[in-house]
Amino acid sequence: MKRTALLLALLAAAAMLLAGFAQAAEESHAYIGLKKCSMCHKKDATGNQLAKWQESAHAKAFEVLGTDAGKAKAAKLGVEDPTTSDKCLGCHTTGHGISAELGAALMLPEDGVSCEACHGAGGDYYKMGTMKAIRAGTTEAASVGLVMPDKTTCVQCHKADNPEHKAEFDFDAAAKLIAHPIPSE
Repeated sequence: MKRTALLLALLAAAAMLLAGFAQAAEESHAYIGLKKCSMCHKKDATGNQLAKWQESAHAKAFEVLGTDAGKAKAAKLGVEDPTTSDKCLGCHTTGHGISAELGAALMLPEDGVSCEACHGAGGDYYKMGTMKAIRAGTTEAASVGLVMPDKTTCVQCHKADNPEHKAEFDFDAAAKLIAHPIPSE
């Protein structure tokens, strides 16, 4: 009986250790910030994703927290200052709470919900050669941290228990509103 309990305890510890390693691997990609992403994604020839983002609610996600309406909504949730509250910043900014080692200084709250909130931290995929390798199929996007967002990505913030979401999140409709593809070469 003692051996079985010991074996189960060791297996549980190993599972927790492996889960920790998996989480650390996911969090190992450094953030680069909106400025660096926009260097390549602001040209018409490559789709001008920056302009599409600037027109979106994502670009203004932090800004709305400081408005009278944003403050009133936050007060109803018991939040005194939504521009400093973890409760709000996790979804209204990109990379909130990341460590300095992963690029915290580059993640400006005023940039709102920018590229890396949806596509993952860009430190390992932002270079032109890496992006070309991903498009050519010689590098797997996920291996360098590039996320191809889907409904699961979006509902991390656009969730039913959020008091601001009056209806179920319609991923297909939302994706059309923010579509910003790279034109075919």
